[in-house]
Amino acid sequence: MQLGFYFDQTRCTGCFTCVVACKDWHNVEAGPASWRRVKVIERGKFPEVFVASLTTACYHCAEPACVLACPADAISKREEDGIVVVNPEKCLGKDSCELCLQACPYEAPQFSAEDDAKMQMCDLCLDRWAEGKRPICVDSCPLRALDAGPIDDLRAKYGDVREAIGFVYSAQTEPSITFKPRIDGARGDGL
Repeated sequence: MQLGFYFDQTRCTGCFTCVVACKDWHNVEAGPASWRRVKVIERGKFPEVFVASLTTACYHCAEPACVLACPADAISKREEDGIVVVNPEKCLGKDSCELCLQACPYEAPQFSAEDDAKMQMCDLCLDRWAEGKRPICVDSCPLRALDAGPIDDLRAKYGDVREAIGFVYSAQTEPSITFKPRIDGARGDGL
């Protein structure tokens, strides 16, 4: 089984509730490290403007580039659920390495501002899954733009759409995400 995310881009308003809830739940210090991020995409020129939001995190890829890039074996993919996890004690730190961040097409590996910070990233709320709960970003979203679960179930429920505005699917890493993309009226598509 592979766990993953669903994101409904038509619902997201870019409120950052998922980001704040994630930082709070995981005690991620204020600063550059953010396990979940929101990207705002703006296009056009007044009066024909277009804005979309994209929430991003680790997509727990089928073939995670970060795992292959890590020279210290600090990153691994769990067999039972496909969640990519990091062992910060093995991590060489941002001042010595950062190969995971360079390899990831989605910038999921995060580093705090302190000297030689160890890598950290979304673990799909392992502690919450163990209690039968969904990730905090999913449960905190006021517009229900996020869902999580077995990726095959999510794709059966919501469809198998692998691209959205601001997101490009990597066939090499195979991220565990499916979308309901926002349609760009100026272009007539969801990309």
